[in-house]
Amino acid sequence: MNVPDAIEKPTNANPADTSIASGLRVTWIGAAVNLFLIVLKLWVGLTARSQALIADGIHSASDLFGDFVVLVGLKWGRKSEDADHPYGHARIETISSMIVGLLLILVALGIIYNAFSAILTQQRSSPGLFAIYAAAVSVVLKEVLYWYTLAVGKKLRSLALIGNAWHHRSDAISSVAVLIGVGAAYINPDWAMADSYAAAVVTFFIMRVGVNLVWAALRELSDTAPDEVILQQLTDHVHKVDGIRQVHDLRARHSGTQIFVELHIVVDPDQTVREGHDIARTVKRLLLEDFHDVTRVIVHIDPELKV
Repeated sequence: MNVPDAIEKPTNANPADTSIASGLRVTWIGAAVNLFLIVLKLWVGLTARSQALIADGIHSASDLFGDFVVLVGLKWGRKSEDADHPYGHARIETISSMIVGLLLILVALGIIYNAFSAILTQQRSSPGLFAIYAAAVSVVLKEVLYWYTLAVGKKLRSLALIGNAWHHRSDAISSVAVLIGVGAAYINPDWAMADSYAAAVVTFFIMRVGVNLVWAALRELSDTAPDEVILQQLTDHVHKVDGIRQVHDLRARHSGTQIFVELHIVVDPDQTVREGHDIARTVKRLLLEDFHDVTRVIVHIDPELKV
């Protein structure tokens, strides 16, 4: 007997819910701060002739674009299932996080190109005191945004929000490098090339975060199974249910922040269909209640073969 049956808990919250609203709110706040920093950095960078600060302003522009990508991912990726998307829209949020990662990589490549071009051609810059103030303001604002966005992202288990938080952190780190480079060039004119070297240092942090985001998104899009520890925990939980002789062919895959599980259980062949069905429903209820990320469970019932 093979009786597939599925129950699931709600996989997506309505964007109007308080939890999702908090994600949208922190992203809109980040967008407003990024817009302010873009204007500040580019204006001061052009006025003070600071290549590092101009590069940092471009980085903030990528942050702004990333904010809107995350907004789309949160609004549409958390929508409920419909006829065209029977498994929900979680992959939209995963794609959003990948776009943010690719954007970080492109920004890093652009900055490193400009920085090495300046170093090779010995384009010296002597930024003023105002450039130091602008970099310091950016460090403070972006670090605050990092912790705020990271906290909300972990609460919602949103890869896109967590990625955007690291986008803020990379901007803060890059501003620290700019602050050091601009400060060195301001203190001693002989260190004028420090501004370009600071811009080059920025790229390492940006590139690393971008690659990690893209890799994590690719793993989800390719239906990568959860960690072996989680799979073992799922199996152990199923064995707690009375009436199960064996568990086999347990499979699970990620879909955004969700985990879909499918497994076979072996029961006494002399049990009635209703008794086997009740055991299957107990398995599903146990997994859905004890594993927050598990949102869909399909159980196949197999009779034990008598020798």
